[in-house]
Amino acid sequence: MCELRHPVLRLRQLLDAGWSMRRVQRALRTGELRRVRVGVFVPPDACADAVAIARHGGSMACVTAARHRGLRVLDEDDSPHVWMRPGGRSHDADCDCVEHWDAPGVGESRREPSLARVLRQVLLCRGVEAFFVALESARRQRMLDGDDMRWLAQNLNAAGREALGLSRDDADSGLESLLRWRLRGFGLTVRTQVRVAGAGVVDALIGDRVIVEVDGRENHDGASLRHKDLVRDANAALWGYVTLRFDYAMVLHDWDLVERAIFAALARA
Repeated sequence: MCELRHPVLRLRQLLDAGWSMRRVQRALRTGELRRVRVGVFVPPDACADAVAIARHGGSMACVTAARHRGLRVLDEDDSPHVWMRPGGRSHDADCDCVEHWDAPGVGESRREPSLARVLRQVLLCRGVEAFFVALESARRQRMLDGDDMRWLAQNLNAAGREALGLSRDDADSGLESLLRWRLRGFGLTVRTQVRVAGAGVVDALIGDRVIVEVDGRENHDGASLRHKDLVRDANAALWGYVTLRFDYAMVLHDWDLVERAIFAALARA
């Protein structure tokens, strides 16, 4: 993924921004721009997804757009997702792009989907868990305003509205969001980013005594970090807490074991 906010550039956009055709040609010669098809360009540092979408036609959509905008995304599908407006057409039949054909609303940009629309695409394409994680990531980063939240409330299905109502702006990781979502129906008190005596701020506190720490996909098994975790767990135990630690793979792919471990700890606490 590249850091460019608008990696796909169309000739009309460049001309509207004050570029002349001579400047466009010069940029192509010097490598400042790269033509991917007629009238569509990308900067030289555009990511592979941006290049694929520029060739295909349309704009970044769904999990591709969410990831590109800095949201946490559970989905591991590497296929580029493309927003295709009514009247558009595919230009690259050989790519593995996933097309989204939802039409823009009144007053909405036709060049790229709004963040609220991206989140709705995630819900409809990848399901409510992926939506909830991306939604809480957007709220954590203060990327959604009141109008966005109202649009979502009016344009989501029942599962999406439930997720919207449960969502908060304090989740520090996608795994914390997923943990709260999957435990929502058990009547448990699940608090995230809680300061606990002896341990400092923990990922989640379930009930009064069970601490859950969830480690992301990044390497978290270095000796110094492992020692720090053990010290935190020991200090928490001195204060009567039980600490459970799960990694990304366990939460995503072995949830049954995670759930049983949590309830066993709650029964003993």
